[in-house]
Amino acid sequence: MKKLYDAADRFCARHPRFGIPDLMRWIVIGNVVVYVLMLLTMRTDANAVSFLYLNGSKVLHGELWRIVTFIFVPTSSSPFWLAISLYFYYWIGSSLERQWGTARFNLYYWSGVLAASAISGVGYSVGGTEYVNLSMFLAFAFLFPDTQLLLFFFIPVKIKWLAWLDIAVFVIGIVQSLLAGSWLGAILPVVALLNFAVFIWPEVHYLANRTRQQYSPRTVQ
Repeated sequence: MKKLYDAADRFCARHPRFGIPDLMRWIVIGNVVVYVLMLLTMRTDANAVSFLYLNGSKVLHGELWRIVTFIFVPTSSSPFWLAISLYFYYWIGSSLERQWGTARFNLYYWSGVLAASAISGVGYSVGGTEYVNLSMFLAFAFLFPDTQLLLFFFIPVKIKWLAWLDIAVFVIGIVQSLLAGSWLGAILPVVALLNFAVFIWPEVHYLANRTRQQYSPRTVQ
């Protein structure tokens, strides 16, 4: 894990201008544009945004833009919940970019997107950026565990407690896929978790050492 982190660290050091500054802002704008397009074509028989979805067979037949464009497909049909989710992930993504820098955050996000695209390419249907966003939230919770959110707009709760729900979603997704006999379905959340572990390695290593020192036997003189 450390070797992968070191490789990512060297890449970001050598290519400080890698990536798109304020990436999440452009993703939010793209989601809004596609959502408006979906509303405008709602009463027609043709799906005006079908060319944006991630479809492995069509990617293999040359429609390479789908590797990127599927991140602009809204995850909710409700304008209220879409606005909430877009604001939430914009806040999280922007915070991670300020903490890590543009190059590292872009590398983190796009590696998750490419993993989803690769799994789609071998025949598994990937609905969207669910696990990419969940791993992004998990990274934020690990770096800023005491940040408070208003759950249901009035219940204050710390991010670190919501992170357990995030982990539960990963576990449930893996177990359901294995029970259904879908190994590829289980690989996607596992890869997202590995991506998280690689980029968060210094903090994990620091906490592990601190815990080991805290509970190690000490000689009393």
